[in-house]
Amino acid sequence: MFVDTHFTDIPNSGGRRPSPEALLKMVIERERAKLRVYIGAAAGVGKTFRMLEDAHQLKEQGVDIVIGAVETHGRTETEEQIKDLEIIPPQKIMYRGNVFEEMDTAAIIARAPAVVVVDELAHTNIRGARREKRYEDVLELLENGISVITAVNIQHIESLNDVVRRTTNVQVRETVPDCFFKRADEVIDIDVSIDTLRTRLRQGKIYSVEKIEQALNNFFRKGNLAALRELALRQVAYHQAEQDHEYREREGLEQAAMPETIMVCMASRGSAKKILRVGARIAGRMAASDWFAVYVETPAEEPGRIRPETYAILQENVRFAETLGAKVVKLKGANVSDTLLKFARENEVTHVIFGQSARSRWEIFWKGSIINRFLGEVRDAAVHVIPVEKER
Repeated sequence: MFVDTHFTDIPNSGGRRPSPEALLKMVIERERAKLRVYIGAAAGVGKTFRMLEDAHQLKEQGVDIVIGAVETHGRTETEEQIKDLEIIPPQKIMYRGNVFEEMDTAAIIARAPAVVVVDELAHTNIRGARREKRYEDVLELLENGISVITAVNIQHIESLNDVVRRTTNVQVRETVPDCFFKRADEVIDIDVSIDTLRTRLRQGKIYSVEKIEQALNNFFRKGNLAALRELALRQVAYHQAEQDHEYREREGLEQAAMPETIMVCMASRGSAKKILRVGARIAGRMAASDWFAVYVETPAEEPGRIRPETYAILQENVRFAETLGAKVVKLKGANVSDTLLKFARENEVTHVIFGQSARSRWEIFWKGSIINRFLGEVRDAAVHVIPVEKER
């Protein structure tokens, strides 16, 4: 198992004593399999090469390590870096008359190494594989006591899906839920300068020759790469802040001053994915200790009264919020504004996020505006209004 510095014994230097639950959690975390994730701004920064370097170092230290999945993309330097590392042969799956290869999770579990290298975390497995997504395979390996070193590009993180699309004009289909990264013991940024990355691309070290010019003029434009590098750095900083918060809680230490608390206001109907992604991004930038996805169940939306299709959409929103790492809160109240305001005050919310479709002045006059009430009554919170499509 790779050396982990996050769980070194440090004496309690003051503050409140850890609770029995916190102590139990500390013991469990010290014994569980470890997860290290390398994040990069784009393909070609060197994530796979770095994982293989780690693997050799661990092997030299006597650690039993194997390769579960590695994608060299035809890069000579990366292929040569594999050297004498043991590779678990992939599983061959027949699908629509063709044979596909997928990581053989069952074989890795049977082999039971201390550590396994798993590349391409956001990969979608072919139908017929053990799991639908590779990150699910990784979670299964961890559950079986096998530590994992893996890698992913920043555009594959679910909460960043919208901002990546706006920045690069590329819609990323394969994503990893944010809750996966909460399981990580280490999240490390692998970075090179923009000019170095574009030079690697021109040299044919990232894509085949026929794709180079298209990539340089689209995804690999300097502005895109600068934005993606910033997102990667923020993601790593957010993870570090979360770990610091959990460590202080475990050790009974005072939390860092002025913690940020984010609240996303979900309607009980209509898709909330856009505002939830914004909430996750703001929580990451602010290194928020908590962020909540809150909805109010009015009397008309109680079980037995709520329309089945509305209930189905609500449950989809709840599941999506949980994958992004939100704490989902269901409140009950006849007046939505009063209920949300009460929650915001009691939980010292510092950022409130609403979705707002275009409304006529008559609608606002007749029904009122929750947003206007927050602006007028909650002085210590920033209010973010995200434009969304009006429901039909």
